[in-house]
Amino acid sequence: MCAVLLPWALVTFPGLSARAEVQPPIRLLAKADALPLALDPAFEFRKVKSYFLESVLTTGIKGGGTEGAESITFERRHLLYGAITGSDTRDCYGNYYTFFWRAKRSADLTVRLEYRQQKTGGMVQAREVDYPATHGSHATRFTINGDDYIEQGRVSAWRVLLVENHRTIVALSQSYLWR
Repeated sequence: MCAVLLPWALVTFPGLSARAEVQPPIRLLAKADALPLALDPAFEFRKVKSYFLESVLTTGIKGGGTEGAESITFERRHLLYGAITGSDTRDCYGNYYTFFWRAKRSADLTVRLEYRQQKTGGMVQAREVDYPATHGSHATRFTINGDDYIEQGRVSAWRVLLVENHRTIVALSQSYLWR
């Protein structure tokens, strides 16, 4: 079993309180329909964090304090946490994305990740997460790992969209290779 991102609870410290959200479930779409583009400055992607987890034999990073690679070692250990057998470990290999975004006004939003994988050619696949009546700053996580990664290969290009009311793209970010 790969690392599970635990739901955050209300954390209270003297004089400080913070609340992090639990991410809604991800849907795998059968077909990524084209939507009209109407960019809105009230919505924006602020940051993209991507990580590709592969075999130690490929990377050469075994997990113990290699000079200058502490952050990579930490990320690897975090994603492999809970993997006991070789099969568990292999199921964790793949692409991990975290998209940080903000909505300056309340809206029904969907975060859609559209992507292509090495072994599928030009076929576009998509995954979505709905955020009804939301505003403020959010982080949405997507993983393409396990059988999806093993059978179809590494993600070769991606784009992420903020879709308002399932009809209009109001913000987007994309990889260099997306076309």
